[in-house]
This record gives sequence, structure tokens and C-alpha cells, in this order.
Amino acid sequence: MISAALVKSIFFFLVAGLLEIGGGYLMWLWLRENYAWWIGAFGALVLVSYGVMPTFQPENFGRVYAAYGGVFVILSILWGWAVDKVKPDFSDLIGMIFCLIGVGFIMYTPRGK
Repeated sequence: MISAALVKSIFFFLVAGLLEIGGGYLMWLWLRENYAWWIGAFGALVLVSYGVMPTFQPENFGRVYAAYGGVFVILSILWGWAVDKVKPDFSDLIGMIFCLIGVGFIMYTPRGK
């Protein structure tokens, strides 16, 4: 059975990833695609929100950010597929699987105290 703590942790990873990628994308639009300044300002606010989200994770800073790196890779490829219409290829999918396995080991394997 999946615990409430696990569901909450996964939720925080997903929200953090969407905030970071979304905020970064808004900054990209502002600086690279010449969107209005307020798009960049909103992107900055979203990125600040991303900075807060990992603090809700139960593990230490280093472990959370290491695991989040894997989540970021997966969500970035999915974002590229959804927004830029770049379909993941076989290598992307294998890389995503490795990242997911790594996140699982880093965050969710039992540890001796």
C-alpha cells in the first residue's frame, strides 16, 4: 500500500518541477522570444515559489535536491513533448527510466539509522 507520506513527497516533487520549468519557460519567452516584461516578472515569481517547494520534503537538502534532479530531467522531457512538440525518443525514455530509478533509490529506499 502506498503511504500518504510517499504520495505527498511525489506531489511536492511534481509541483516543484512544474514551477521551475514553468518559471524558466516564462523567462525564456521574455528574454528569447521578446514577450512583455511582466511575463519575465511572473516567471521570476514562479521560480521563487519553486525555491520554497522542496522545503516541504521530509529528507535533508542534499538528498532532496539530488533526487529532484532526476524529477527535473523527466519533467523537462515531458514539457518539451507537450509544449515544443518534441516527442521523446528511445534514448530519452531509457534516460527517464534511469532517472526514475535513481530518484526512488535516493528518496524512498529504507535506511538504517
